[in-house]
Amino acid sequence: MSCSAAFRTAIASLIVAAAALPSARALDGASRTFEPAPIAENIVVGFVGGFVNRDNPHHGVVQLARHIRETLPPGTYVRVFENRHRRNAYSAIVGLLDTNHDGVLSPQEKSRAHIVLFGQSWGAAAAVMLARDLQHEDVPVLLTVQVDSVAKPWQNDSVIPPNVNEAINFYQPQGLVHGRRHISAANPAKTEILGNYLLDYRKNPIACPEASWADRFFTPGHMQTECDPRLWSQIENMVRQSLNPQDTAAQSASGPSPVPADR
Repeated sequence: MSCSAAFRTAIASLIVAAAALPSARALDGASRTFEPAPIAENIVVGFVGGFVNRDNPHHGVVQLARHIRETLPPGTYVRVFENRHRRNAYSAIVGLLDTNHDGVLSPQEKSRAHIVLFGQSWGAAAAVMLARDLQHEDVPVLLTVQVDSVAKPWQNDSVIPPNVNEAINFYQPQGLVHGRRHISAANPAKTEILGNYLLDYRKNPIACPEASWADRFFTPGHMQTECDPRLWSQIENMVRQSLNPQDTAAQSASGPSPVPADR
């Protein structure tokens, strides 16, 4: 037998042997079954306002996220984003819900969503816009919280989309920058507006020692919404209540709530 004939015979033998082996797909299917990654039990996303860094320790959004992260049970996803990074927040949430990593959210994956969104200033508007992004995928949101909400020119932070179960708005009227006074539900049968709450810092000023002189002079009320400990304590209780309705102890700990301006 010539060298070329021997080579052809060897190749043919290898092809026959390979055909007799189970495929890699068959081996994989026989040896293990796919197990989806565990979903985060709760998802809490906050947005800072203005040009504030997402890890600024003096900002109420950051402080609230840090405290919730330390005290809520394992399985809770808590993260703060700059308001301009809303798309990153959307991708993070969808990635957490997509437990089988097929790129499509199934009705079952959507039904597991326990999402709370909150923010201050531009960050409050970003929270509403993110809720609207999630509505396009029919992803439910338990609660949105707006603190002195300021919308950018192309945004609408006044109408809460119907995928949101509850929404609440806090605002103050002082200074050059002040928040939206009123929010409403796109579908009142789907969304309960808990209230539009007036924060009057002329009567009850809050010390913000880390604030800049410009904030103190031009936006005193808006500045105080960032560092009002009583306000952020109440918001923390609302977040906890939304994620765990049976937990009533935390809500009562903060004392009486402010009176909503529209009731």
